[in-house]
Amino acid sequence: MNANPVNSVDFSAFAASRRSTRDFRSTPVDPQIIEDLITDGLTSPSWSNTRPIMVAVATDEVRDQISNDMLKQWDAVSAFRIGGLLGKLKFAFKPSAWPLSDYNMAKPYPKSLQPRAFRVGKELYSLLGVPRGDKKARDDQWKNNYRFFGAPTVIFVLIYTDLHVFAANDVGMFAQNLMLSAHAKGLGACAQGAVALWPKTVKKHFDIPEDYNLLYGIAIGYRTDSPVNSFGAHRLTPAEITAPVKNK
Repeated sequence: MNANPVNSVDFSAFAASRRSTRDFRSTPVDPQIIEDLITDGLTSPSWSNTRPIMVAVATDEVRDQISNDMLKQWDAVSAFRIGGLLGKLKFAFKPSAWPLSDYNMAKPYPKSLQPRAFRVGKELYSLLGVPRGDKKARDDQWKNNYRFFGAPTVIFVLIYTDLHVFAANDVGMFAQNLMLSAHAKGLGACAQGAVALWPKTVKKHFDIPEDYNLLYGIAIGYRTDSPVNSFGAHRLTPAEITAPVKNK
């Protein structure tokens, strides 16, 4: 039986057309569609089929409560970063705003990978009209992460703690399948590591076992016509990630 309804050329074009969406319509997404996305995510490979993944789907009031809490927390962080001594003092006495993520997100990228991150940041913020060195404008733009860019649904992705890189591998394949499924259904998606700064803000709304950590969120919804949604990050060539054979 041929299980390949899509030819390779069509798939390559489809995969290449996926973009992170950073401006969504408020139109709700049918819960059945969200379930279908998760179902498609679960067609991905998994280490011994363990599926060390849990998702928490936030919509309506829960989505809004998480957003409001994170916006307040980010305001406190931003004041600490750029608000002088008073902002730092206020932050010190507001432990709910401290970014206590389940993983170390403050560690800088390795030097060999920094140029890639710097490039996408420069190109994206240039498109958004955020001047280089303007910390307030940059923080204001970053704040949109906690509005989930207007997306009506956020799928928070959690990972089983004790499988480490193997669980991360499974989660990555699951999330890619889910986001490609969203793209195929005419939806936009944006994976958001920024929301992982405050896992307790998410976990208090869901019955999540203690042995699952928050890895990131995926904003899901219908795209607007905003120019930011046409932004395409630079994509590497195969040669740039393929190790050469050693000379013998």
